[in-house]
Amino acid sequence: MVFLGTAAGVPTRKRSLPGILLIREGEQILFDCGEGIQRQILFARTNFNKISKVFITHMHGDHVMGLPGLLQTMALMNRERRLDIYGPPQIKRFLQDISETVQFVLTFQVEIHEITKSGIVCDEEDYNVRAVRSKHVITSYAYAYVEKLRPGIFHPDKAKALGVPEGPLWSSLQKGKKVGLVDGRTIKPLDVMDSSRRGRKIDYTGDTRPFKLLETFAFGADVLVHDSTLGDELVKRAREYGHSTVDQAARTAKNARVKKLVLSHISQRYEDMTKWLDQAKKIFHDTVIAEDFMKIEIPLVE
Repeated sequence: MVFLGTAAGVPTRKRSLPGILLIREGEQILFDCGEGIQRQILFARTNFNKISKVFITHMHGDHVMGLPGLLQTMALMNRERRLDIYGPPQIKRFLQDISETVQFVLTFQVEIHEITKSGIVCDEEDYNVRAVRSKHVITSYAYAYVEKLRPGIFHPDKAKALGVPEGPLWSSLQKGKKVGLVDGRTIKPLDVMDSSRRGRKIDYTGDTRPFKLLETFAFGADVLVHDSTLGDELVKRAREYGHSTVDQAARTAKNARVKKLVLSHISQRYEDMTKWLDQAKKIFHDTVIAEDFMKIEIPLVE
């Protein structure tokens, strides 16, 4: 994960507006797209053309105003690969209005997917992305990137001992398929393989008040990136504007039993977050404050 922008509604000298890049096996997935995202991508030394999907949490400017510029920059770099954009209702109209009022010529296909309900919104061979309606002041969705179960470790010695010849039958077993032998026996994958292994799970709240369903949605995540706009001294203000405090994010992480909590969407009023980090760690120990260009590696669990 590369954090391209970690500020709230107003950028600061140290923080740009929201954007998180998830890099996996040559593919890049962007969550939210604040103003100036192209420059942040350049500073992060990542590749525009490897971005395959963009997920927008909600239609507030600090989360979506960078999208037109990103598309135009991609076109100026002669991108040809299709780009899929996911977001709440109005995302299609927003981009259509931009294209009609600004000279906006694209060199590639853009597929826009409007999200109208919670559930799986993108389903790929190795992973899916799920959305759940969050508790902001306008329609907003939190997202979870969830890798599908991986086959267990294959044991060639067990296959040989059962008389399974090396070749296509080994390949079928590793794909989770039963195979038949010439003597009439059927060999199941679990006869020669360990149990399936879980993939990685990464949750991103976008802007939201705390809500109970999020604890279920994010349960067991490797990383939870949570709205932490304000300190707990401004809990009433956070609720009024549809945000969470640092303490609230930490309690959600604890109840959801996630492995790591990242506090992001930081208000410009806070120059030094040390006090708030210490406070959050008393509730949930493995907590970090997001910084622009911070990188987090999430290893696979074998």
